[in-house]
Amino acid sequence: MNLSLYIARRYLFSKKSHNAINIISAISVCGVTLATMALVCTLSVFNGFHELVESMFTHFDPDLKIEAAKGKTFVPTDEMYALLEATSGIEVVTETLEDNAMVQYKGKQAMATIKGVADNFSSLTSFDDILLGNGQFVLSDEIADYGIMGMQLVYTLNSGFSFIDPMEIYAPKRGTRVNMANPMMNFTKKNLFSPGLVFRVNQEKYDGSYIITSLPFARSLYGYENEVSALELRVTPGASVKKVKKALRQALGDDFTVKDRYEQQEEVFKIVEVEKFISYLFLSFILLVACFNIISSVSMLILDKEKNMTTLHSMGADDRLIHRIFVWEGHLISICGAALGLILGVILCLIQQHFDVIGLGSSGSFVVDAYPVSVHLSDILLVFVTVVVVSFVSVWLPVRLLSKRLLDTKTEE
Repeated sequence: MNLSLYIARRYLFSKKSHNAINIISAISVCGVTLATMALVCTLSVFNGFHELVESMFTHFDPDLKIEAAKGKTFVPTDEMYALLEATSGIEVVTETLEDNAMVQYKGKQAMATIKGVADNFSSLTSFDDILLGNGQFVLSDEIADYGIMGMQLVYTLNSGFSFIDPMEIYAPKRGTRVNMANPMMNFTKKNLFSPGLVFRVNQEKYDGSYIITSLPFARSLYGYENEVSALELRVTPGASVKKVKKALRQALGDDFTVKDRYEQQEEVFKIVEVEKFISYLFLSFILLVACFNIISSVSMLILDKEKNMTTLHSMGADDRLIHRIFVWEGHLISICGAALGLILGVILCLIQQHFDVIGLGSSGSFVVDAYPVSVHLSDILLVFVTVVVVSFVSVWLPVRLLSKRLLDTKTEE
């Protein structure tokens, strides 16, 4: 065993001549423990929120989405479909067309996004899991066209889950001059009826503006023939989304973009990541402050072991060895605190994960009742490395200066 590490370990657990040194050492360990535990719990909570948001979009967003790199729409060719069919790992391909429109129901108006989908849309995602109501998933028949609205849009228009009167949809006509004498001539008007269903994603972006309807209705509303705004794909269970995305990007070239679920909601996930990073920085600063207690503890230990240092120096130990002893002392204190903090942090996260001890409030406006947590091994390693690096930076120079000053004083004597 390294001699400096061996002596430092003996100093850490041996009884000191002054009881205050033991108390200061215990406080130092507790400070590092609490800071480490806070880091583990905070990062795990942000992981939980990240996975919660991801699970919400899973019901609505496809695994992969192909869009034109320029422009809002494109016409999928036979060659493109042949390429998709030849790409392994793709289970479902469906056409979608979405754009903005103004909707009106009994005098109440709102801006909405009309999303026309193909007949196989229900097999693309688990959309059925977010449907509410007593109707059936039908978007068109011989009698009428139907639209499934988001929950918040239903409240905005006060239409209810199922309405009998038609909902009026207005969209600007493409390629026509503006008729100032009769502005309504510039809009295409269509009617949608309710199938008795609404959907709820628990995200305002969708619940507050989206209406799902048939692809032919959307093409007729916006004046398109074969155009789509996107091809949405479902990856075969067990296949790698990253590998399929990479293969499609190479095959389709620069004319198209291929986005996974994270890239489709990049802004939302970036906000979570930025908040997580800022919290990590703040807690790391608190950890740095906690490590200053280690300096006090090691400084007191240097004074307490003054005679031992003189003895070691007389026996031939050089200054470098004595410096390393007390540097190792600081590292051992931080490592003990980090180990305890990691263990306690993981235990607290597991308790919260299984028993929902800490709730989000009783107002009923939250998607979940308690803080979601998810412990990741990468975060555990990150916290441990952070504690080691911060403790080394905060301890090394002060301890080296203190021990050197004391040795220089003893040499002069």
